[in-house]
Formats: sequence, structure tokens, C-alpha cells
Amino acid sequence: MSDAFTVLWTHDTCRALRGAGREGERPPVAFSGVHSSLPAWSGAHPGDEVYALHVNRGEVLLVSRMRVVDRERRDCCGTAPATWRDPGFPGHHDWAALGAGGCGAEAVHVDATPVRFDLPVPGDLLGRLTWRNRRGGTRGLKYVVDGRLQRVVSLQGFYRLTPESADDLAEVLGSAAL
Repeated sequence: MSDAFTVLWTHDTCRALRGAGREGERPPVAFSGVHSSLPAWSGAHPGDEVYALHVNRGEVLLVSRMRVVDRERRDCCGTAPATWRDPGFPGHHDWAALGAGGCGAEAVHVDATPVRFDLPVPGDLLGRLTWRNRRGGTRGLKYVVDGRLQRVVSLQGFYRLTPESADDLAEVLGSAAL
């Protein structure tokens, strides 16, 4: 059985994607890392889904759904860097904003929906979203007031959704015109 996760894309990440004209395109790769500069996709396996979220002025946006294909370095990644000055993934330069230059970055190849910044997660759903840890404990989203997220701290990171919340986010995406 596959799992679903959320990852928060920061203002800097989304600004870089917009600036590079990536809106409407499907990312072929995302990046994971062991350092706090990148989310650690350590729990994700091929077949798992990852919902990229962005928060703008209290509104949570569903930016893309990525299905993990593999976590291996492939030919498409380009030549591995010989020195610390060399780009880590020259073959994925177009998507470097997703963390290619992060400390200890590793490629995660994905099959994704197009990047978009116009799909809000309904405010009533924010209060119902839940995540689960490895021991089976669950938690909700903190700092939701009147359907708006006041602080992003409980979204920062890479977290496993409960199956019900994964279904809810899939429904939000499915109800939108792709």
C-alpha cells in the first residue's frame, strides 16, 4: 500500500519557479536531503504520492502532486560533481529551484501534475487534515483560524498524511481543471 506525504514549498522556491516560467510544467524531479536546507524524503518509496503545498497570506495552495518513481541518480541527472563548485545535478538545471543545490541533495524522480499557484485547499478542510507518525499517532494542523493558516510551522517538513487526508487532497486536485 502506498503512502502520501506533504512537503512545503517556500516563497523562495515558488518565486524561483515562477521566475523561471515553470508554472504549468510538470517537474520530473524533486530533491531530498539530510540537511535542514532540504526536506528529507526518507520515508517516501516508489509509488508514494507527495503533495507540494505553499502558503501565501494564510491561504494554503496545492501546487503539485508528485508520484515517486525512484530515488536513484540517473543519466538524466547529468555528471556527478567533481568538486564542491560543480552543479550537483546539471541535467535538472531547469528544476534546480526544488533543491538541486541543497546540502547533500539527492534526486527523487517523480511523475507530477503541472505546477500551479491557483488551487487553494478549502479552509474547512485545513482543520480536518491529519498526519501520522511511524508509531501510528496522529496530529492536525495547528494555527488554523477562520479557514486560514496563521503560522506555517506545522507544515514545514516532510510528513505522512493519514489515508483520509490523502483522499481529501486528491479530491481537491481532482475537482480542479488540470
